[in-house]
Amino acid sequence: MVRSSRKGEIEMASAEPDRQAEPLDRQPTLESERVHLRPLGEADWDALFAIASDPGIWEQHPMHDRWREDVFRVFFDDALEKGGALAVIDPNSSEVIGSTRFQDYQPEEGGSVEIGWTFLARKYWGRGINPEMKRMMLSHAFKSVERVDFRVGETNYRSRIALEKIGAVRTDRTELARYDGKRVLHLVYAIARDEFSAGPLAR
Repeated sequence: MVRSSRKGEIEMASAEPDRQAEPLDRQPTLESERVHLRPLGEADWDALFAIASDPGIWEQHPMHDRWREDVFRVFFDDALEKGGALAVIDPNSSEVIGSTRFQDYQPEEGGSVEIGWTFLARKYWGRGINPEMKRMMLSHAFKSVERVDFRVGETNYRSRIALEKIGAVRTDRTELARYDGKRVLHLVYAIARDEFSAGPLAR
């Protein structure tokens, strides 16, 4: 069960293609029995950096030095400035265990949004938390958009496998950037609304 507190009701059905889509709320509060998501705030810095300071989280990430405080501060401030960041909460302990984002919302022509910038404390890896987060976020997004994109570093095989397990399909779109003097290629994966409804995260 997923509850969106912004609506105050249980709602898992994907948006109907022929109805007028509502504007996407990029900072909802979403809850299931296993994980809660709420808007990220400045007060979350200490708890989030305590997690992010683990170099093992970033070993396959193109920005592999994000465990450093100065580098993570840029990441954290950018998340607050762009307005789509969510804190990931363990409902059993009420502790912050990671973060994620809705970003690059494009409402035109059916609409699209990107989900990404996700990381979790390593003790929560392999426990089904990430797929549950993605299920809630996708269910929320598809009330407003027809497509959700995911951008991932070419050599971040852990994240690529995780995306494929939730039904994301690699597109022919790529993004080329540079970081720390090196070329960084990002691949773009996507899930369409109808694919989600018939995919591995559908309930």
